[in-house]
Amino acid sequence: MFFSSRSESTTDRVDTKEFWVNMPNLISHLKKVAEQKPQATYYNVDMIKYQVSAEGIQSTPLNLAVSWRGDATNIDLRIDYKYNTEALAAPVPLHDIHFLVPVDGGIAKLQAMIPPATWNPEQQTIQWKIPSLSHRSENGGVGALLGRFQMIEGPCKPSQLAVQFTSEGSTLSGCDIQLVGTGYRLSLIKKRFAAGEFKYQKQWLTVWFVDISARRHFSAL
Repeated sequence: MFFSSRSESTTDRVDTKEFWVNMPNLISHLKKVAEQKPQATYYNVDMIKYQVSAEGIQSTPLNLAVSWRGDATNIDLRIDYKYNTEALAAPVPLHDIHFLVPVDGGIAKLQAMIPPATWNPEQQTIQWKIPSLSHRSENGGVGALLGRFQMIEGPCKPSQLAVQFTSEGSTLSGCDIQLVGTGYRLSLIKKRFAAGEFKYQKQWLTVWFVDISARRHFSAL
């Protein structure tokens, strides 16, 4: 239904890639969808999906720093985070941000969580959730998460922080889409990116951003 070839753009600075749609196959697909959803006024068809891999805090929309301090009986965990506008084609908010950290050493007492977090005693993990974060948030999107634990089987070993989030309205690559030709139009283009695996431990940071898609809405046939 979809095929492409690489071509250079008319400018020296921007690369373009051309895609062609097999219209008979597309129309056949839309007719099948129309039979399944006869009341719908339009249908969503995923046309383009690609992945972006990046390393280094300059390429990530959420910069992180993690520190563990303490002894055999007490441990302090601090996670500093910062919204990074430079990594985005447009400064859109990050949503549903989850910070998950395993804590070993046997927690005898959870002494403090700032802001409030969820502690799972069975899995020995602590999780913070931030609904939304952007450059318009408090302190320009800069903040910290704090946890203090009393151990019974310490000392605690620093563990890996896992973070997940989503965002809509922009891409990390700045990719855009344009329909060339007559007879068809793009009524809506939706852009989103999500952190599929965002992990931080000590001095290294690796990020995979997945499910970045441009979605075309076709009017019902």
